Amino acid sequence: MYIFEFSQTHFMFIVVLCIGIEYSCRCSKSVRFQEELPAAISARSKCSLTHAELVKIMEWKLTKGKFRPRLQQLIGSNSEEAVQSSTSKAFGLLPDVQAAITELCKLKGVGPATASAVLAAGAPGEVAFMADEAVESIAELRPVEYTAKHYALFLQKILNKTSQLNKADGQRDWTPHRVEQCLWAWAVANQIQPSLFQEFRLMDATHTSLANQKPEKRKTADEEPSKRQKTERS
Repeated sequence: MYIFEFSQTHFMFIVVLCIGIEYSCRCSKSVRFQEELPAAISARSKCSLTHAELVKIMEWKLTKGKFRPRLQQLIGSNSEEAVQSSTSKAFGLLPDVQAAITELCKLKGVGPATASAVLAAGAPGEVAFMADEAVESIAELRPVEYTAKHYALFLQKILNKTSQLNKADGQRDWTPHRVEQCLWAWAVANQIQPSLFQEFRLMDATHTSLANQKPEKRKTADEEPSKRQKTERS
């Protein structure tokens, strides 16, 4: 996993998160996912989502990645009862994240990535959202695969980094969701204003400089496996 040397962590976190938030919050859907939805979930006696909230999560998710209208249709076809029942069971299965992911994937249109978004909204201290940019910032996880196995590998990397940062940071306020947000914001900021990062040395987990490494080319649509299930459940 790529990280900045820890002496630079807080400064770079502020820089990239501010840029990322400015970019993300241009859309009101992001504000709802990052602020309003977590507050609504935590206010309930038992964590769960409504049908409308699941639809909103999918709308938000599709603004961040490849637009797939079919996913929106599938999500909308779930009943209110099914959504509330499945999401309630999933949150109840935590801290077994994989079991919770499996439960949520029973809903139409929900794959590991969407399931991780649901869980991250209600349990940011245990779960990270499987954002493409965050996954791709971990070299050994490229290219992104929208499977439970790939998400498990991603989450373990995030949990390891969260533990490492909390040991080094006296405030000990790092969560998996915050680490994932940091990686996402760095990726977005680097796309918008790459010159900001020229003076900062990016390191991988073995402390090898990555300054001269070229990012791997993402597969084109023609190169991706032709599997209907992978395109309709993510």
